[in-house]
Amino acid sequence: MTISNRFIRLCIAVILLLLIIYLGSLVDFIFQPVFALFNMIIIVPFLLAGFLYYLLRPLVDLMERKKITRTYAILIIYVVALICVVGFIIGLWPPLVDQLLNLVTNAPNLFNSLSQQLGELEKSGFLAGVLPDDASPLTQLTEYLNQGFVFLTNYVSGLVSFFSNFAIILFTFPLFLFYMLKEGEKFGKRIVGFLPKRFRDVGIEVLSEIDTVLSGFIVGRVLVNVFLGILMYIGFLIIGLPYALLLTVIAVILNFIPFVGAILSSIPIVIIGFVESPSVAIWSLIVILVAQQIQDNILAPYIFGKQLDIHPLTTIILVLASGDLLGIVGIITIIPLYMVIKIVVSKVYIMYFKNSWEEL
Repeated sequence: MTISNRFIRLCIAVILLLLIIYLGSLVDFIFQPVFALFNMIIIVPFLLAGFLYYLLRPLVDLMERKKITRTYAILIIYVVALICVVGFIIGLWPPLVDQLLNLVTNAPNLFNSLSQQLGELEKSGFLAGVLPDDASPLTQLTEYLNQGFVFLTNYVSGLVSFFSNFAIILFTFPLFLFYMLKEGEKFGKRIVGFLPKRFRDVGIEVLSEIDTVLSGFIVGRVLVNVFLGILMYIGFLIIGLPYALLLTVIAVILNFIPFVGAILSSIPIVIIGFVESPSVAIWSLIVILVAQQIQDNILAPYIFGKQLDIHPLTTIILVLASGDLLGIVGIITIIPLYMVIKIVVSKVYIMYFKNSWEEL
Protein backbone atom coordinates (compact mmCIF):
# COMPACT_ATOMS: atom_id res chain seq x y z
CA MET A 1 0.00 0.00 0.00
CA THR A 2 1.48 3.35 -1.03
CA ILE A 3 1.78 6.36 1.25
CA SER A 4 -0.80 8.29 -0.79
CA ASN A 5 -3.40 5.50 -0.38
CA ARG A 6 -2.80 5.41 3.37
CA PHE A 7 -3.20 9.17 3.57
CA ILE A 8 -6.45 9.04 1.59
CA ARG A 9 -7.85 6.30 3.82
CA LEU A 10 -6.85 8.24 6.92
CA CYS A 11 -8.59 11.35 5.59
CA ILE A 12 -11.74 9.35 4.82
CA ALA A 13 -11.71 7.84 8.32
CA VAL A 14 -11.36 11.31 9.90
CA ILE A 15 -14.19 12.67 7.73
CA LEU A 16 -16.47 9.76 8.67
CA LEU A 17 -15.68 10.24 12.35
CA LEU A 18 -16.48 13.96 12.17
CA LEU A 19 -19.68 13.15 10.27
CA ILE A 20 -20.75 10.71 12.97
CA ILE A 21 -20.04 13.31 15.66
CA TYR A 22 -22.03 15.93 13.74
CA LEU A 23 -25.01 13.62 13.23
CA GLY A 24 -24.89 12.66 16.89
CA SER A 25 -25.00 16.34 17.87
CA LEU A 26 -28.25 16.73 15.90
CA VAL A 27 -29.96 14.13 18.08
CA ASP A 28 -28.18 14.91 21.34
CA PHE A 29 -31.55 14.99 23.14
CA ILE A 30 -31.57 11.19 22.81
CA PHE A 31 -28.17 10.74 24.41
CA GLN A 32 -28.37 13.41 27.13
CA PRO A 33 -30.43 11.30 29.58
CA VAL A 34 -28.08 8.36 29.00
CA PHE A 35 -25.01 10.51 29.59
CA ALA A 36 -26.58 12.06 32.71
CA LEU A 37 -27.42 8.64 34.12
CA PHE A 38 -23.95 7.32 33.28
CA ASN A 39 -22.44 10.38 34.95
CA MET A 40 -24.42 9.89 38.16
CA ILE A 41 -24.02 6.11 38.39
CA ILE A 42 -20.43 5.68 37.16
CA ILE A 43 -18.36 8.84 36.70
CA VAL A 44 -19.12 10.85 39.85
CA PRO A 45 -19.11 7.85 42.25
CA PHE A 46 -15.88 6.60 40.65
CA LEU A 47 -14.17 9.99 41.06
CA LEU A 48 -15.38 10.30 44.65
CA ALA A 49 -14.20 6.76 45.40
CA GLY A 50 -10.82 7.50 43.80
CA PHE A 51 -10.48 10.63 45.92
CA LEU A 52 -11.20 8.74 49.15
CA TYR A 53 -9.05 5.80 48.00
CA TYR A 54 -5.90 7.91 48.13
CA LEU A 55 -6.90 9.34 51.50
CA LEU A 56 -7.66 5.98 53.12
CA ARG A 57 -5.14 3.69 51.42
CA PRO A 58 -2.23 4.60 53.77
CA LEU A 59 -4.43 3.73 56.75
CA VAL A 60 -5.47 0.39 55.21
CA ASP A 61 -1.82 -0.43 54.43
CA LEU A 62 -0.85 0.43 58.01
CA MET A 63 -3.55 -1.83 59.45
CA GLU A 64 -2.52 -4.61 57.08
CA ARG A 65 1.06 -4.36 58.38
CA LYS A 66 -0.42 -4.77 61.87
CA LYS A 67 -1.65 -8.25 60.83
CA ILE A 68 -5.24 -7.15 60.13
CA THR A 69 -6.61 -8.56 56.89
CA ARG A 70 -7.38 -5.98 54.24
CA THR A 71 -11.10 -6.74 54.19
CA TYR A 72 -11.45 -6.35 57.96
CA ALA A 73 -9.37 -3.17 57.85
CA ILE A 74 -11.72 -1.65 55.28
CA LEU A 75 -14.79 -2.66 57.29
CA ILE A 76 -13.28 -1.12 60.44
CA ILE A 77 -12.65 2.13 58.54
CA TYR A 78 -16.24 2.08 57.27
CA VAL A 79 -17.55 1.68 60.82
CA VAL A 80 -15.34 4.53 62.09
CA ALA A 81 -16.42 6.69 59.13
CA LEU A 82 -20.08 5.98 59.95
CA ILE A 83 -19.48 7.01 63.56
CA CYS A 84 -17.79 10.23 62.34
CA VAL A 85 -20.74 10.97 60.05
CA VAL A 86 -23.17 10.47 62.92
CA GLY A 87 -21.02 12.72 65.10
CA PHE A 88 -21.01 15.36 62.36
CA ILE A 89 -24.80 15.14 62.04
CA ILE A 90 -25.22 15.49 65.79
CA GLY A 91 -22.48 18.03 66.50
CA LEU A 92 -21.85 20.26 63.48
CA TRP A 93 -24.89 19.82 61.26
CA PRO A 94 -27.43 21.58 63.57
CA PRO A 95 -25.43 24.84 63.87
CA LEU A 96 -24.74 24.78 60.12
CA VAL A 97 -28.44 24.35 59.38
CA ASP A 98 -29.35 27.06 61.89
CA GLN A 99 -26.91 29.51 60.30
CA LEU A 100 -28.16 28.61 56.81
CA LEU A 101 -31.83 29.02 57.75
CA ASN A 102 -31.02 32.24 59.59
CA LEU A 103 -29.20 33.54 56.53
CA VAL A 104 -32.13 32.69 54.23
CA THR A 105 -34.65 34.19 56.66
CA ASN A 106 -32.66 37.40 57.06
CA ALA A 107 -31.86 37.72 53.34
CA PRO A 108 -34.28 40.64 52.77
CA ASN A 109 -32.87 42.49 55.79
CA LEU A 110 -29.35 41.80 54.60
CA PHE A 111 -30.16 43.19 51.16
CA ASN A 112 -31.70 46.30 52.71
CA SER A 113 -28.66 46.79 54.94
CA LEU A 114 -26.36 46.33 51.97
CA SER A 115 -28.34 48.93 50.01
CA GLN A 116 -28.12 51.36 52.91
CA GLN A 117 -24.37 50.85 53.24
CA LEU A 118 -23.86 51.47 49.53
CA GLY A 119 -26.18 54.47 49.67
CA GLU A 120 -24.15 56.02 52.47
CA LEU A 121 -20.92 55.42 50.56
CA GLU A 122 -22.48 56.94 47.44
CA LYS A 123 -23.60 60.04 49.37
CA SER A 124 -20.18 60.42 50.95
CA GLY A 125 -18.62 60.59 47.49
CA PHE A 126 -16.33 57.63 48.18
CA LEU A 127 -17.61 55.68 45.17
CA ALA A 128 -17.40 58.68 42.84
CA GLY A 129 -13.65 58.37 42.53
CA VAL A 130 -13.76 54.61 42.08
CA LEU A 131 -16.66 54.08 39.66
CA PRO A 132 -17.36 55.87 36.35
CA ASP A 133 -19.60 58.92 36.43
CA ASP A 134 -22.54 57.11 34.80
CA ALA A 135 -22.30 54.08 37.13
CA SER A 136 -24.90 53.68 39.87
CA PRO A 137 -24.01 51.07 42.51
CA LEU A 138 -27.62 50.84 43.69
CA THR A 139 -28.87 50.11 40.17
CA GLN A 140 -26.18 47.52 39.64
CA LEU A 141 -26.96 46.01 43.03
CA THR A 142 -30.62 45.64 42.07
CA GLU A 143 -29.67 43.90 38.86
CA TYR A 144 -27.32 41.55 40.68
CA LEU A 145 -29.94 40.76 43.31
CA ASN A 146 -32.52 39.99 40.63
CA GLN A 147 -30.07 37.63 38.97
CA GLY A 148 -29.37 36.10 42.36
CA PHE A 149 -33.07 35.51 43.01
CA VAL A 150 -33.46 33.85 39.59
CA PHE A 151 -30.48 31.62 40.32
CA LEU A 152 -31.84 30.77 43.77
CA THR A 153 -35.24 29.86 42.31
CA ASN A 154 -33.66 27.57 39.73
CA TYR A 155 -31.45 26.06 42.41
CA VAL A 156 -34.36 25.31 44.74
CA SER A 157 -36.36 23.77 41.88
CA GLY A 158 -33.47 21.40 41.25
CA LEU A 159 -33.07 20.29 44.86
CA VAL A 160 -35.29 17.24 44.39
CA SER A 161 -33.22 15.91 41.50
CA PHE A 162 -30.04 16.75 43.41
CA PHE A 163 -31.05 14.70 46.43
CA SER A 164 -32.17 11.80 44.25
CA ASN A 165 -28.82 11.86 42.43
CA PHE A 166 -26.99 12.19 45.74
CA ALA A 167 -28.81 9.11 47.03
CA ILE A 168 -27.60 7.15 43.99
CA ILE A 169 -24.02 8.35 44.52
CA LEU A 170 -24.21 7.58 48.25
CA PHE A 171 -25.23 4.02 47.43
CA THR A 172 -22.73 3.31 44.65
CA PHE A 173 -19.47 5.00 45.65
CA PRO A 174 -18.88 2.90 48.85
CA LEU A 175 -18.96 -0.20 46.64
CA PHE A 176 -16.38 1.30 44.26
CA LEU A 177 -14.27 2.42 47.20
CA PHE A 178 -14.36 -1.00 48.85
CA TYR A 179 -13.04 -2.79 45.76
CA MET A 180 -10.47 -0.05 45.12
CA LEU A 181 -9.08 -0.39 48.63
CA LYS A 182 -9.16 -4.19 48.48
CA GLU A 183 -7.90 -4.76 44.93
CA GLY A 184 -6.23 -1.42 44.17
CA GLU A 185 -2.71 -2.78 43.99
CA LYS A 186 -3.77 -5.28 41.32
CA PHE A 187 -5.29 -2.69 38.95
CA GLY A 188 -1.90 -1.41 37.83
CA LYS A 189 -0.61 -4.93 37.11
CA ARG A 190 -3.70 -5.71 35.05
CA ILE A 191 -3.32 -2.50 33.04
CA VAL A 192 0.36 -3.17 32.39
CA GLY A 193 -0.54 -6.72 31.36
CA PHE A 194 -2.21 -5.34 28.22
CA LEU A 195 1.05 -3.76 27.07
CA PRO A 196 3.65 -5.57 24.95
CA LYS A 197 6.37 -7.20 27.05
CA ARG A 198 9.04 -4.69 26.02
CA PHE A 199 6.94 -1.81 27.38
CA ARG A 200 5.84 -3.38 30.67
CA ASP A 201 8.76 -2.16 32.76
CA VAL A 202 8.20 1.37 31.48
CA GLY A 203 4.46 0.99 32.09
CA ILE A 204 5.06 -0.03 35.71
CA GLU A 205 7.36 2.96 36.18
CA VAL A 206 4.81 5.36 34.69
CA LEU A 207 1.92 3.98 36.77
CA SER A 208 4.04 4.17 39.91
CA GLU A 209 4.91 7.80 39.21
CA ILE A 210 1.27 8.65 38.46
CA ASP A 211 0.16 6.93 41.66
CA THR A 212 2.72 8.86 43.73
CA VAL A 213 1.77 12.20 42.20
CA LEU A 214 -1.99 11.69 42.58
CA SER A 215 -1.60 10.46 46.15
CA GLY A 216 0.55 13.45 47.09
CA PHE A 217 -1.76 15.90 45.36
CA ILE A 218 -5.03 14.63 46.85
CA VAL A 219 -3.77 14.15 50.39
CA GLY A 220 -1.91 17.46 50.24
CA ARG A 221 -4.95 19.29 48.91
CA VAL A 222 -7.12 18.04 51.76
CA LEU A 223 -4.52 18.97 54.40
CA VAL A 224 -4.00 22.44 52.93
CA ASN A 225 -7.73 23.16 52.76
CA VAL A 226 -8.32 21.91 56.30
CA PHE A 227 -5.56 24.16 57.65
CA LEU A 228 -6.94 27.04 55.59
CA GLY A 229 -10.40 26.50 57.04
CA ILE A 230 -9.05 26.47 60.60
CA LEU A 231 -7.15 29.73 60.03
CA MET A 232 -10.14 31.44 58.42
CA TYR A 233 -12.59 30.29 61.09
CA ILE A 234 -10.36 31.55 63.91
CA GLY A 235 -9.94 34.87 62.11
CA PHE A 236 -13.69 35.23 61.48
CA LEU A 237 -14.44 34.57 65.15
CA ILE A 238 -11.92 37.21 66.20
CA ILE A 239 -13.39 39.92 63.96
CA GLY A 240 -16.99 38.91 64.80
CA LEU A 241 -18.09 37.94 61.29
CA PRO A 242 -21.69 36.63 61.23
CA TYR A 243 -22.28 33.07 59.95
CA ALA A 244 -18.57 32.32 60.47
CA LEU A 245 -18.95 28.51 60.50
CA LEU A 246 -21.18 28.40 57.41
CA LEU A 247 -18.96 30.76 55.41
CA THR A 248 -15.84 28.79 56.41
CA VAL A 249 -17.37 25.50 55.27
CA ILE A 250 -18.37 27.07 51.95
CA ALA A 251 -14.87 28.51 51.54
CA VAL A 252 -13.17 25.16 52.24
CA ILE A 253 -15.40 23.37 49.71
CA LEU A 254 -14.91 26.03 47.02
CA ASN A 255 -11.14 26.04 47.56
CA PHE A 256 -10.99 22.57 46.06
CA ILE A 257 -11.64 24.37 42.77
CA PRO A 258 -8.21 25.59 41.60
CA PHE A 259 -7.67 29.37 41.47
CA VAL A 260 -11.33 30.27 40.86
CA GLY A 261 -12.53 28.77 44.14
CA ALA A 262 -10.54 31.21 46.28
CA ILE A 263 -12.17 34.16 44.47
CA LEU A 264 -15.69 32.72 44.58
CA SER A 265 -15.45 31.91 48.28
CA SER A 266 -14.31 35.46 49.10
CA ILE A 267 -17.34 37.17 47.55
CA PRO A 268 -20.07 36.08 50.06
CA ILE A 269 -17.66 36.57 52.98
CA VAL A 270 -16.90 40.17 52.05
CA ILE A 271 -20.57 40.91 51.30
CA ILE A 272 -21.73 39.56 54.69
CA GLY A 273 -18.93 41.52 56.36
CA PHE A 274 -19.93 44.68 54.48
CA VAL A 275 -23.55 44.26 55.62
CA GLU A 276 -22.28 44.17 59.21
CA SER A 277 -20.04 47.22 58.67
CA PRO A 278 -17.39 48.38 56.18
CA SER A 279 -14.69 47.77 58.80
CA VAL A 280 -15.78 44.12 59.22
CA ALA A 281 -15.65 43.73 55.43
CA ILE A 282 -12.11 45.07 55.37
CA TRP A 283 -11.04 42.85 58.26
CA SER A 284 -12.66 39.79 56.67
CA LEU A 285 -10.73 40.50 53.47
CA ILE A 286 -7.53 40.82 55.51
CA VAL A 287 -8.24 37.46 57.19
CA ILE A 288 -8.76 35.83 53.78
CA LEU A 289 -5.58 37.32 52.34
CA VAL A 290 -3.47 36.38 55.37
CA ALA A 291 -4.84 32.82 55.39
CA GLN A 292 -4.25 32.49 51.65
CA GLN A 293 -0.69 33.77 51.98
CA ILE A 294 0.04 31.29 54.77
CA GLN A 295 -1.46 28.55 52.62
CA ASP A 296 0.41 29.47 49.42
CA ASN A 297 3.80 30.39 50.89
CA ILE A 298 4.16 28.14 53.95
CA LEU A 299 1.74 25.20 53.92
CA ALA A 300 1.55 24.37 50.19
CA PRO A 301 5.34 24.32 49.52
CA TYR A 302 5.92 22.21 52.64
CA ILE A 303 3.12 19.73 51.89
CA PHE A 304 3.34 19.51 48.09
CA GLY A 305 7.05 20.09 47.63
CA LYS A 306 7.79 20.16 43.90
CA GLN A 307 4.91 17.88 42.93
CA LEU A 308 2.60 20.77 42.07
CA ASP A 309 5.01 22.51 39.70
CA ILE A 310 2.35 24.15 37.50
CA HIS A 311 2.53 27.74 36.33
CA PRO A 312 -0.42 29.89 37.55
CA LEU A 313 -1.23 30.93 33.97
CA THR A 314 -1.42 27.26 32.97
CA THR A 315 -3.79 26.63 35.88
CA ILE A 316 -6.08 29.49 34.83
CA ILE A 317 -6.22 28.29 31.20
CA LEU A 318 -6.89 24.70 32.24
CA VAL A 319 -9.65 25.68 34.68
CA LEU A 320 -11.41 28.00 32.22
CA ALA A 321 -11.21 25.52 29.34
CA SER A 322 -12.34 22.54 31.41
CA GLY A 323 -15.18 24.52 32.96
CA ASP A 324 -16.47 25.48 29.52
CA LEU A 325 -16.23 21.93 28.16
CA LEU A 326 -16.92 19.65 31.14
CA GLY A 327 -18.50 21.80 33.84
CA ILE A 328 -17.76 21.54 37.54
CA VAL A 329 -16.46 17.96 37.30
CA GLY A 330 -13.90 19.08 34.73
CA ILE A 331 -12.81 22.04 36.85
CA ILE A 332 -12.16 19.82 39.88
CA THR A 333 -10.38 17.03 37.99
CA ILE A 334 -8.42 19.01 35.38
CA ILE A 335 -5.28 19.57 37.49
CA PRO A 336 -4.69 15.88 38.41
CA LEU A 337 -5.60 14.92 34.83
CA TYR A 338 -3.06 17.42 33.53
CA MET A 339 -0.41 15.98 35.87
CA VAL A 340 -1.12 12.45 34.59
CA ILE A 341 -0.94 13.55 30.94
CA LYS A 342 2.27 15.45 31.67
CA ILE A 343 3.91 12.31 33.08
CA VAL A 344 2.86 10.17 30.12
CA VAL A 345 3.92 12.75 27.52
CA SER A 346 7.27 13.28 29.26
CA LYS A 347 7.96 9.54 29.26
CA VAL A 348 7.00 9.19 25.58
CA TYR A 349 9.18 12.18 24.71
CA ILE A 350 12.19 10.70 26.53
CA MET A 351 11.70 7.27 24.94
CA TYR A 352 11.10 8.22 21.32
CA PHE A 353 12.19 11.79 20.63
CA LYS A 354 14.76 13.20 23.05
CA ASN A 355 17.71 10.95 22.17
CA SER A 356 17.11 11.11 18.41
CA TRP A 357 16.73 14.90 18.45
CA GLU A 358 19.85 15.40 20.57
CA GLU A 359 21.87 13.31 18.08
CA LEU A 360 20.94 15.63 15.21
